[in-house]
Amino acid sequence: MRTVLVASSKGGAGKTTIATNLAAHFALDGKRTLLIDADRQKSSTHWCEKRAALATAVLPIDGSRRGWEKQVPDGAQRAVVDAPAGAMADDLEAFLERADVVIVPVLPSIIDLEATVPFLNTLATVQRVKKGKLPVLIVGNRLKPWTGASQQAMAQLKSWPYPVIAELRDTQAYVLMAALGKSVFDYHSEQIRSHQDDWSPLLKWLKKAL
Repeated sequence: MRTVLVASSKGGAGKTTIATNLAAHFALDGKRTLLIDADRQKSSTHWCEKRAALATAVLPIDGSRRGWEKQVPDGAQRAVVDAPAGAMADDLEAFLERADVVIVPVLPSIIDLEATVPFLNTLATVQRVKKGKLPVLIVGNRLKPWTGASQQAMAQLKSWPYPVIAELRDTQAYVLMAALGKSVFDYHSEQIRSHQDDWSPLLKWLKKAL
């Protein structure tokens, strides 16, 4: 089973949005997919419950309890972990040991940029990260590319030692789809395709690496 850990020490950065959309993508690609929800709000679990009737359902696992690994069914092919809000690397040890990649969403504000740096510093102390065996990827989230704030934030993100793998634009579509247990990959309208394109660099990377 290949595992993607979505984590950030900054609450509201969009972990659940990234995690649910990735899980949906894997399921739509025919992979038996789990969503390991370690966040106390359980938003990812609620999303899975809303999606349960679809042929591309995603199985939720409660990752906030010890022994969650015992809930993982045989034959699972992909797992996406929605990490607990506010966690640093030490808090994520069990997930970091199993992860094949870590995705860190960052919002385009000085507050979010500054709050993310200490988290990335803790990731840098993880042996697998230090040895280059556990990639860390940055996703710019809820961007408004036409604004100076987003442009400046992206310029700063790209100066960091981890690659910016995707730039996701701000849209209410994510909120509306989450309420239905859906994702941007469940639709095929021209407007949605433009948002799917934002994900393309990340999905290409994952397809090659996982």
